[in-house]
Amino acid sequence: MELRNKHALIIGGSSGIGLATVKKLASHGCNITIIHRDRRQGLADLELATNDLKSTHDVSIANFNIDATNAEKIQECIGTLTDSGVKKFDVVLHAVSRGNLKPFVSEGPKLNSQDLALTIDAMGTNLRVWVDELLNKKLIGKGTRILTLTSEGNDKFWEGYGAVALAKSTLETLSRYLAIELAPKGMTVNIIQAGVTDTPSLRLIPGSEKLIEQSKNRNPYKRLTTPEDVANTVYLLAQPEASWINGALIHVDGGEHLI
Repeated sequence: MELRNKHALIIGGSSGIGLATVKKLASHGCNITIIHRDRRQGLADLELATNDLKSTHDVSIANFNIDATNAEKIQECIGTLTDSGVKKFDVVLHAVSRGNLKPFVSEGPKLNSQDLALTIDAMGTNLRVWVDELLNKKLIGKGTRILTLTSEGNDKFWEGYGAVALAKSTLETLSRYLAIELAPKGMTVNIIQAGVTDTPSLRLIPGSEKLIEQSKNRNPYKRLTTPEDVANTVYLLAQPEASWINGALIHVDGGEHLI
């Protein structure tokens, strides 16, 4: 189904699941605003990808290379979007990946209070800041689909993943509360739990090679989840027929979580 004249905000959209979602939605005519934080090479790669999408699918794609966790930058960005004529976002995907990957207990480097606070702020409570500002500027409203990302690392031990697991648990709780509080405004909020997905963020986790191998072995389809698998789910949840799905945690892993 086409998404022509719709508009999506992808917070964390320069790689992995975020970029795959940009490509999927744009291929169906959706205009995109990407929030990302990249250095020069990352910027060049993203520009190449988005230029190709714009020319091929006749969509608008705006890039904001800012710190998505900085309240002042968020306000400036949303002010710019309002001034540029954006009326409403039909889809909002929160895909920020920024956290400390250290153990709680170690003879070497370990998590401290600042590590935990920064990780939980970036990957947990940051969504609330975005929702507040978007509501204030009336950039989300009836029909908006808000989607967040979590992982199996909340339920199973992944080495060095504790701070991120805390952040994701926070994000899940926040998402469920927002699902109820935003329902009177005609919006939905859902959580996607992808299977182990080979992304730049995964490769930063200590022991990721072992995690990848284990996931392949126990997945019913004997493969990893791909960013495209998750992007396809975002696309499905953007359809009118998904309007009654709210506050759900949706597994996108080929059944991996059952084994």
